[in-house]
Amino acid sequence: MAVLGGVLRFTRLGEPGELVFDETYYVKDAYSLLQSGYERAWPEDANESFAAGRPEILLDEPEYVVHPPVGKWMIALGMALFGSDNSFGWRFGAALTGTLTVLLLALIASRLFSSALLGALAGLFLAVDGHHLVHSRTSLLDVFLTFWIVAAFGALLLDRRDGRLRLARALAGRAGRAGPDSPARPPGGPRLDAPWLLYGPWLLWRPWRIAAGVCLGLAVGTKWSALAFVAVFGLMTVLWDVSARRVAGVVQWESALLRDGVPAFLTLIPTALITYLASWTGWLRSEDGYNRQWAEQNPESGWSWLPAPLRSLAEYHRSAYAFHNGLSSEHSYSSSAWTWLFMGRPTSFYYESAAEGESGCAVDTCSTAVTSVGNPLVWWGAALALLVVLFYWAGRRDWRAGALLAGVAAGYLPWFAYPERTTFFFYAVSFEPFLVLALVYVLGLIRGRRTDSARRRRIGLLVICCFAAGVLALSAYFLPVWTAETIPYSGWRLRMWMPSWI
Repeated sequence: MAVLGGVLRFTRLGEPGELVFDETYYVKDAYSLLQSGYERAWPEDANESFAAGRPEILLDEPEYVVHPPVGKWMIALGMALFGSDNSFGWRFGAALTGTLTVLLLALIASRLFSSALLGALAGLFLAVDGHHLVHSRTSLLDVFLTFWIVAAFGALLLDRRDGRLRLARALAGRAGRAGPDSPARPPGGPRLDAPWLLYGPWLLWRPWRIAAGVCLGLAVGTKWSALAFVAVFGLMTVLWDVSARRVAGVVQWESALLRDGVPAFLTLIPTALITYLASWTGWLRSEDGYNRQWAEQNPESGWSWLPAPLRSLAEYHRSAYAFHNGLSSEHSYSSSAWTWLFMGRPTSFYYESAAEGESGCAVDTCSTAVTSVGNPLVWWGAALALLVVLFYWAGRRDWRAGALLAGVAAGYLPWFAYPERTTFFFYAVSFEPFLVLALVYVLGLIRGRRTDSARRRRIGLLVICCFAAGVLALSAYFLPVWTAETIPYSGWRLRMWMPSWI
């Protein structure tokens, strides 16, 4: 599935050969980071010169930016490898990251559902879905944000398994040391007065949790919207530990809120914070980055105990937060979060029309488009699947269902708190992997259990195969409007299923 995802993402990656949509900010910022370690300003109408391979028009003065630098450094990696004078170079990082996300999601689904088939389905659906594909072929920040979120989720899944194994070994070892003839130990049972059984052992060394903290720090270092994932994933991993102690027979399993909650906080949060601050190294080491000397220019501003560079950085963050919170300018492709699950208003990243004889057009009028509309079967199927997943979490207490809902909630629900803010459908890519996992979860239910009859499982497998075939067929149909192929205008209109997609 990763190979398929890579083929779709790297084939004709350089088309269109110009900066599209918000690439005008992030690609040029990435080039600036390569040159200076911080973002510098560009003259007006710099896109044509930059796309033509003349980036030396970069100015010496700093630029005010409102997103952290990690995603832009990942764009810069491709430019360092393949040059900044071509669109393949400035999109390589996005395509590679999108491909790796497909691989990660397939591995996560295989472990989560204990099924290679369901893992392959998860990888397939993300590989061929247009929303993620468009992001993987365009150098915006959200595909990098998605990668680090998925990586953090995978690390926490490994931490869950590792923590439960270590808990079981610790309890078994201590129960064995109590001795079978201990007067406080009933025949065949553990010592009921043992403190380690009342509260359970401390499990302080959690390397996978540290890895998750690094990934979450890099996610926040890409876009601040990842802060919700830090909070939700942190709560989720502690609840997993509480459940593990209860299942293991720990009497006072609620103590996990202390024994695991405090270490989890002291592991995830400082690790994420240190990682995040490290991502600003280029700006911190500079002398003339935007607002870099603010603390020296405002010595009486408070927080004097902080080093001057960190006070300047804090002021920079305050200013950027005020910008984000007050962002309410009109945009023709803005969309309310209420419409995202149903793809009410996909974002058009690029559109050009051509007459016969222009740009390979063989009919009267042609269209070349990059539109972030997803595969309808994947998105609308996932929206319905969320209802089933919610039932299995609330009614069956299935921890897997809860984990998927946590991912969707962290990426989706915070946007409802800013109804006046200008928002776009493409923000939804951060939680799209969890929508895919929710869809695969329901397909797993349709497939049936290993204890079901062979006929029941054959019917379930047939349904899954038909659904997957439908997904592939729709992806082939929509592929031209995801990858900037020149097609007849009538063909483009046929793919715009709803008036709001135009």
